[in-house]
Amino acid sequence: MRKILVIGIGAGDPDYLTQQAIKALNRVDVFFVPDKGTEKAALKQLRTTILQRFVARKDVDMVAIEVPQRAAAGCYQDNVDHWHAELADRYGRQFQQHLADGQIGGLLVWGDPALYDSTLRIIERLRAKGLALDYEVIPGISSVQVLAAKHRIALNQIGEPVTLTTGRKLADGFPSEAGSVVVMLDGTQAFAQLTEPDLEIFWGAYLGTPDEILIAGPLAEVKDQIATVRAEARARHGWIMDIYLLRRSAPA
Repeated sequence: MRKILVIGIGAGDPDYLTQQAIKALNRVDVFFVPDKGTEKAALKQLRTTILQRFVARKDVDMVAIEVPQRAAAGCYQDNVDHWHAELADRYGRQFQQHLADGQIGGLLVWGDPALYDSTLRIIERLRAKGLALDYEVIPGISSVQVLAAKHRIALNQIGEPVTLTTGRKLADGFPSEAGSVVVMLDGTQAFAQLTEPDLEIFWGAYLGTPDEILIAGPLAEVKDQIATVRAEARARHGWIMDIYLLRRSAPA
């Protein structure tokens, strides 16, 4: 049976790799590397840097898997389901072609595989379709942890919950029952539309990389600055990965 190691590689800094992740890297026979095009070339290069730094074996192979664009128009859930199905087909073909029975494949996942990543769902789709495939998950340091560390804050206020959500959900408004809200995948900068006067924001982009940017303060005072800095950074690099924490300045 083929086996896949889904390895969390942290949020940008090779030093974030755990000892468990490094050991897992050195068990792999074939690495399958998602290729998202030229705009994410820097992320692909960082994966290569990690392999060159930590993998002692010289006989491992690397196979690129072209990642299709997800449709933007129409029903979001249907679009994601169709996208996952197409990804599963592409991954499955590459696994069958390049990974022999008894070999171990490796998938390097940014941050932690359990947090807003599609890899585990794709693996389960392949198993449900009948592909004989075992897998193991190695956790990684997520961008959520790095954001808190870089801003030197605790994610939660005393006795208050923490909500993890996306920009698409935040567009409906700041959750009334939430104490602190960590927002990922916000391509539309939903924070800029919030009008609550007592919100603070702790924002970070390119966390763990030499291009890291951090901004924090009352949302009403810094949201325009964040929008400007974000747009400039995206234009300069061709892509951006950012995350932020929102919370009330005093518990509700």
